[in-house]
Amino acid sequence: MDKIKQHILLKKGAEANLYLANWHGKKVVIKIRAQKKYRAEVLDSQIRSCRTIHEAQLLHQTKIFGVTTPLVYMVNIPEATIVMEYINGIQVKQYINKASKEECKKVCLQIGELVGKLHKENFIHGDLTTSNMILNKHGTVFLVDFGLGEKSAEIEAKGVDLHLLKRTLQSTHFAFWEACFNEVLTGYSLILGDKISEKIYEKIREIEKRGRYVEERKQNL
Repeated sequence: MDKIKQHILLKKGAEANLYLANWHGKKVVIKIRAQKKYRAEVLDSQIRSCRTIHEAQLLHQTKIFGVTTPLVYMVNIPEATIVMEYINGIQVKQYINKASKEECKKVCLQIGELVGKLHKENFIHGDLTTSNMILNKHGTVFLVDFGLGEKSAEIEAKGVDLHLLKRTLQSTHFAFWEACFNEVLTGYSLILGDKISEKIYEKIREIEKRGRYVEERKQNL
């Protein structure tokens, strides 16, 4: 890939690695899906190419209806690589752990609105954690890493998205997770309305009951 300088590894993942680099004078993030030696070479290439195209499309399409995501500058399909905008900011995960309760509630309201916009258009993030959200210096939250994203109108998929975010807040930001999640739900309802939102909240409760049932079964074995 031409004109790329100063590769710095930001994150090594199971599916892809993220690098900070300079590309045509811009600071960018490069996502490279690594080859999997356990897969046949042709199949591996097809999988990585399809997932790269799919993620780039999601990043672009969600931006159309007001979801803040990084700009995609280039997609190299043969190399399964996306060159995208570098968001200068802090992970929401890190921010919530050091900010005041009121500051966190304000950010979580914005997160709820972003997720509401996603779900209103039947887009699912797939890995909705505070690690995949960046807060820039202007106070704007960006959603990143749509590698597990999809299009789905299913209430189940939307419930799973929000359930994962709730679990993340509970485990990582336990000091005032409930107030934060309530703000997420408030922002979500502002976009989708109370009637549709309540159906999704009920699905979250159903998912939680399933989890408790499975855990109880394990303990009784």
